Amino acid sequence: MKRLIVSLLLGGLATLGFLGMTTATAAPVAPAVVRGLPDFADLVERAAPAVVNIRTAEKARSDTGAGPSVPLPEGLDENDPLYEFFKRFFPPRQSPHPRIPSPGGGEEIPRGQASGFIISADGYILTNHHVVDGADEILVTLTDNREFRGKLVGSDRRTDVALVKIEATSLPRLPIGDTTRLRVGEWVLAIGSPFGLESTVTAGIVSAKGRDTGEYLPFIQTDVAVNPGNSGGPLLNMAGEAVGINSQIYSRTGGFMGISFAIPIDEAMRVADQLRTTGRVVRGRIGVGIAEVTKDVSEPLGLPKAAGAVVRSVDPSGPAERAGLEVGDIITRFAGKTIERSSDLPRMVGSTAPGTKAAIQVWRKGALRDLTVTVGEMVSDKTASRAGAPSPGTKPKAPVANKLGLVVSDLSDERRQELRIRSGVLVDSVDGAAAQAGIRTGDVILGVDNQDVTSAKQFNALVAKLDSRKAHVALVRRGDSAAFVPIRPAK
Repeated sequence: MKRLIVSLLLGGLATLGFLGMTTATAAPVAPAVVRGLPDFADLVERAAPAVVNIRTAEKARSDTGAGPSVPLPEGLDENDPLYEFFKRFFPPRQSPHPRIPSPGGGEEIPRGQASGFIISADGYILTNHHVVDGADEILVTLTDNREFRGKLVGSDRRTDVALVKIEATSLPRLPIGDTTRLRVGEWVLAIGSPFGLESTVTAGIVSAKGRDTGEYLPFIQTDVAVNPGNSGGPLLNMAGEAVGINSQIYSRTGGFMGISFAIPIDEAMRVADQLRTTGRVVRGRIGVGIAEVTKDVSEPLGLPKAAGAVVRSVDPSGPAERAGLEVGDIITRFAGKTIERSSDLPRMVGSTAPGTKAAIQVWRKGALRDLTVTVGEMVSDKTASRAGAPSPGTKPKAPVANKLGLVVSDLSDERRQELRIRSGVLVDSVDGAAAQAGIRTGDVILGVDNQDVTSAKQFNALVAKLDSRKAHVALVRRGDSAAFVPIRPAK
């Protein structure tokens, strides 16, 4: 029996062409095209000298002698791979960090280790903003063990890119690749200092491009192993060119789980050029809050497809207000470029020089309109206002719900002026289909499908004519922003 099984197995392998075996009776099989696994050795040998280790430190803020610390996560076992990381970089206060003498007098406390890479022979280095943010001292170590004090040229929180300079010449540097030619499935590798282990190489493939995890960045997603300490290091293609900066990981434990994200190198270099020239990044703004356009919103509004950016709010003193944009508009094109996803708009506007006049196309009440906006300059981040229920307006005499389940009332002139809207109705109570859609008491209904809401009487008459078997969409103001809310037939 054993001989029979072995014979059958070997026969099957021979038939499939495995192990180079053939049989006299097997039909000839066309050889499959098989590409061998890549050999990274020569690539790493060329690229590794341009990758640096970055250590940061901060000055002691008190006389206690205790440095900043993070407690070990609850339940973290000594056998857990992250245990040594937390013990090494975030020891408890009763066991303080060793002090480093500072040239300015006083002492410095180590904050952690990360990575970076040289982009010019005269010492300019790219890394992450979060690596150097808040650091008083930046120490850069090359692969030949030379160490330099780095100077922060500039740093940009929005893109998580920082530019550091060391005083040296004739340094090895990484060539810059073209991210537009990067393909999903292509081999890539990372070099960095995970957990302080310098010049560590890991490899994988590009899992996705244009992944939206940030406001201004279409990240490159890979399955390259990236861990704490890899931040700021390069993502390399098979030509040894930098195509990204390793920046983030998706993790539920703090360690690598098979998904990592890199900043595209073209975006990073754009930021680095501005930092090198002016020390800061200048971005355009038009002053709108936006949201994604879903199919549930596009169909009732007659939009050909679910694309563009819904205007949820308009800055009353911003360029969009002066250009005539309104809450509920769907921006479909900016400066001649089509907006497929809402995240496209901030990138397009942000990369436009302030003062530029840009054509902007919007979908409003079933038709396209062309406007012109003069792009302003983004000065600083604004903290979003917390959404809350507006103060009540005039209560209806008889609280009778319409067939959407809404009882509404007219807004006072004072409230309309406060909200900077021409019309709308206040939701006094909600039930049925509207409640299932997520509409709340205190919301303001600005429109239904492509029609404005001017009063409670007009709104109820409008709702009475709606086809209860179809889905409809309401433009709803809540707090400082508005959104389209699909309302489906009540079940």
